[in-house]
Amino acid sequence: MKKKHIHILATGGTIAGQAASETATTGYQAGAIGVEELLAAVPELRDVAEVSGETIAAIDSKDMTSEIWLHLAVRTQELLQRDDVDGVVITHGTDTLEETAYFLHLTVHSDKPVVLTGAMRPATALSADGPMNLLQAVLVAADPEACGCGVLVVLNGRIDGAREVTKMHTTALDTFQSPETGALGTVQDGQPVFYHIPLRAHTVDSEFAVTRQTKLPKVAILYGHADDDGFLVKAACEAGVKGIVYAGMGNGSIPWPVVQELTKAVGQGVLVVRSTRGAAGRVVYAEEVYEDFAFIPSDTLNPQKARVLLQLALLQTHKHEEIRAMFARY
Repeated sequence: MKKKHIHILATGGTIAGQAASETATTGYQAGAIGVEELLAAVPELRDVAEVSGETIAAIDSKDMTSEIWLHLAVRTQELLQRDDVDGVVITHGTDTLEETAYFLHLTVHSDKPVVLTGAMRPATALSADGPMNLLQAVLVAADPEACGCGVLVVLNGRIDGAREVTKMHTTALDTFQSPETGALGTVQDGQPVFYHIPLRAHTVDSEFAVTRQTKLPKVAILYGHADDDGFLVKAACEAGVKGIVYAGMGNGSIPWPVVQELTKAVGQGVLVVRSTRGAAGRVVYAEEVYEDFAFIPSDTLNPQKARVLLQLALLQTHKHEEIRAMFARY
């Protein structure tokens, strides 16, 4: 049987990190190792698929930008349209990996697999996790069952969907989890196994296209806390945001002074989404006043994912009801 051709897009991150010693797992230089060296470190990849690679960026993912997102989406789409490419694997820093994954989940229109992976230990560390994560990501990208599942995230033997996965721990190897819905599958002894598939719209069913975009609308995330008087809402509006995601308490609860400021923001044409600072759970209908003031609930999207969806929605429309429907669909 002919091997699948999987193309690797490198963006830097810890998986390509270089530290001063083999015992150092923090304080390293992210993105210091090139894609060819990453591939050469895992010769087993050649047993799984034909692999090729290129560098999109060489950054610490805390410095990820919308410009890189747009370039990555366009390049991924170009590759997947080729008959000789069966899937794409993207190596990425873990800090913003989930946001990049969800952005591509909504903007790449192909049923071919797209898999993001990374590492929690730099490539120079003892027991570095990057080589195994990269191998498992390619295994998943070459698996026919990954087709049509949207963008996937593979680290530490878990297969997670882009919409639900999040980084749960600052340093642990099993940091990526999907607290509300669980993993889609696992990789054990070189064998991917799927148990679930994503049901929310994505990839080929997504209405979002960014091939002609050069920037995304400015959307701020504001974090709720006791004694919040809403001064950051005013600051965000003065900075020219088009949308605000408020990470409220519990079921997206918002302190009354903040509600008043957000209401003023809505009156100025700013779209407001209620999310939560909690680790899991849906944000749904709550107080009548939130509905009266046209605040949109984020469902199970965490604040950083809600921001991505709101940015893309604002490229399409500024109508509250249409964007509310997008949050229900995606």
